[in-house]
Amino acid sequence: MGILAVSSGPMSSSATVLVSRRETFNAAHVLRDPSLSDEENWRVYGKCANLHGHNYVLEVVVAGEIDPATGYVLDLKLLSDVISTQILEDVDHRNLNTDVPWLAGLVPTAENLAVAFWDRLRSKLPAGSLRTVRLWETDKNWAEVGERL
Repeated sequence: MGILAVSSGPMSSSATVLVSRRETFNAAHVLRDPSLSDEENWRVYGKCANLHGHNYVLEVVVAGEIDPATGYVLDLKLLSDVISTQILEDVDHRNLNTDVPWLAGLVPTAENLAVAFWDRLRSKLPAGSLRTVRLWETDKNWAEVGERL
């Protein structure tokens, strides 16, 4: 969990502050486009065309002004609960190709998953607060989506 505030003096009431929540989940998937032959899928996705799994890390960043009554931009427990109900309960320890109805028909690349997660979170958080969704597929690979990138 991280907080970013850029200020060396007292915060003005109009300062925008970013807060982030990091969650993890484990899931299996196959990168395969059903419209392609087995050979074409192997050419495009390589060994990822086989069933395999990842220990994903999901980072969600929201932005806003600090509420003077609570000191929060957004209660991070609330953010964690939204991430859990909208994403984690459906994807953790699941096969992303077969077990998650809202991912049906999607090649579950990190890029496609990040967009799908963005779409599920956006309507459940205060309007305009969702800044970015970053999904780490491995320690070396991530995809990020956001309106202001």
